[in-house]
Amino acid sequence: MSSLKESARRIQDKLLELGHTGKVVELPDNARTAQEAADAIGCETAQIAKSIVFRLESTGKPLLVVASGINRINEKAIGAKVGDNLCKADADFVRESTGYVIGGIPPLGHTEAILTLVDEDLFRYETIWAAAGHPKAVFQLTADDLVSFTQGELVSVK
Repeated sequence: MSSLKESARRIQDKLLELGHTGKVVELPDNARTAQEAADAIGCETAQIAKSIVFRLESTGKPLLVVASGINRINEKAIGAKVGDNLCKADADFVRESTGYVIGGIPPLGHTEAILTLVDEDLFRYETIWAAAGHPKAVFQLTADDLVSFTQGELVSVK
């Protein structure tokens, strides 16, 4: 575990703190997209829990949507759900809000508490995979774990 990059080690430590026994795995190549991650892991793209950060227009606060790797997020529907317009979050906003770079954003362990919505389609799979703080780092968990760890609200993201 000591060979993990510092950002991935922070996620491993957070998982241990939460009682999760799974290990963060560093892949040989970047897994910045759901497809790249699925190819590297050997799972279906839909089993990748991709973390997308938006900026809420009225408050400027971050919103994290954790979606199945095959689903496109319906920004209008999600905006209606949270009662605000969703704005694209630039790389600086994402890093400031989460502590991580785009392509490696984990669903947990952020620098500040973030309102989180979890795609209900992730419950179709026994296990899912999420980024672990670095574009080459991932960890396996269940959809139940994801909701528990993030205190996220289940939604349809489509």
